[in-house]
Amino acid sequence: MEAHSHAVPPADGTPLGSLPVEPLLTAEFDVDPGAVYERLRDTYGPVAPVGLMGVPVWLVLGYTEVTEVLRNEGLWRRDIRYWRARAEGRLPRDWPLLAGYEVRQMMFMDDEEHLGSRRTHHSALSPFQDARSPEGWEVRAAVARYADELVRMLAAESGTVGFADLGAQYTRPLLLMVTTQLFGCPVELGDALVMDLWRMLDGGPDSGPATARALGAFTRLAAHRRALPGDDLTSYMLLADPQLSDEQLGRELFMNAVYLNDITGNMVLNTLLEVLRGNAAVRRSLSAGQLGETVNRAALVNPPVANMCFRFAARDVRLGDVWVRAGDAVSPSAAAAHRDLLAIGSSHMVGSTVSTRAHLGWGAGPHQCPSAARELGGMIVSTAVGRVLDHFVRAELTLPSDQLPWRSGPVVRGLRLLPVRYELGAGVPASRRPDPTPENGGEMPVRGLLASLRRLMFGGR
Repeated sequence: MEAHSHAVPPADGTPLGSLPVEPLLTAEFDVDPGAVYERLRDTYGPVAPVGLMGVPVWLVLGYTEVTEVLRNEGLWRRDIRYWRARAEGRLPRDWPLLAGYEVRQMMFMDDEEHLGSRRTHHSALSPFQDARSPEGWEVRAAVARYADELVRMLAAESGTVGFADLGAQYTRPLLLMVTTQLFGCPVELGDALVMDLWRMLDGGPDSGPATARALGAFTRLAAHRRALPGDDLTSYMLLADPQLSDEQLGRELFMNAVYLNDITGNMVLNTLLEVLRGNAAVRRSLSAGQLGETVNRAALVNPPVANMCFRFAARDVRLGDVWVRAGDAVSPSAAAAHRDLLAIGSSHMVGSTVSTRAHLGWGAGPHQCPSAARELGGMIVSTAVGRVLDHFVRAELTLPSDQLPWRSGPVVRGLRLLPVRYELGAGVPASRRPDPTPENGGEMPVRGLLASLRRLMFGGR
């Protein structure tokens, strides 16, 4: 895309707010978002005006245009204060997404403020990313240990042959346990955190209050670890930037928890789904022992973030076939852009590795997930998927893949459940007694976390 730094939009160009837009989140989108992306592209080209819960935004569909938006921070801003409709008071006061965008944390910063926050994150995460460090070794061991315990409990409760939901009974509790361990949550705070993260991630009528409670819980965690530091991410972020207030650190932990649970969890489930439904490219990489490539190929088909967080145009600019005015909101669609990559990857003229290396599952450009976070997230996904493949000698979907229920919201498209009929191998991990939880940053007992999850999942709210 040419930047057009001195270009002037045509006088008769219709501004976004005056265009007739069709709502994006429809029954058709819930069932088949790919078909909606294709229809929008056929109608408008690589950038389309859509209505998002009553608010007009530009949806960026083309891979070239998406990557240009992601990579040009000077032109496409993350700070919500650039959003003209918000500044002019034209957003509905109760617009469901506004509260999340107004949590001021690294994702919604620009320039030096953003770079400073990234340095803090990278410094704090690096010990956990490095497999040779004590912290890195322990988090890897904890992920595998929690995964094995969840499989063992599945065997104890449902037998070595039976039915399971790999979302509710494996992936989601696993990621919540890892979060509690990594963040250094004491037991009494961990239970409350688990409950409100579920409410927050699932949305619904109580998601707003749950978000506020979760922010409060993370702020209390920041104060707790300031007083009693340990070998955990919260304490290491304070070491990296002692000037962080409890409220600032709480907001950063909130963002990390959302990504660790929702985004990483979606990547685990989407990878398992592609294996189970017989995606040929995914299974080829798996049979070759290339688990990382397996995850990449699944991320191409179903990226964990379908439509990325808004960027705001710093000035009038031509993008695709339209003029985007200064202050307009654009949503880069990784899911739509990946359709371009899949078409390229299927060409006999291009090697398939071109597309897998270019997936947008971790973002791109200055706001891409920090390298330490990508390495840590990739390890968690590969371990979670690998332990299922190690312990299950047979698994098949109990619903046709096109009938699986999805959370199909404005940002995330994730499975609500992944129901399977399974058979476990002879080497199911043996039961072990949960370790006691030391006050200074030890791991949370597996059974305590599962009890919290079950109180929520089975009606004990």
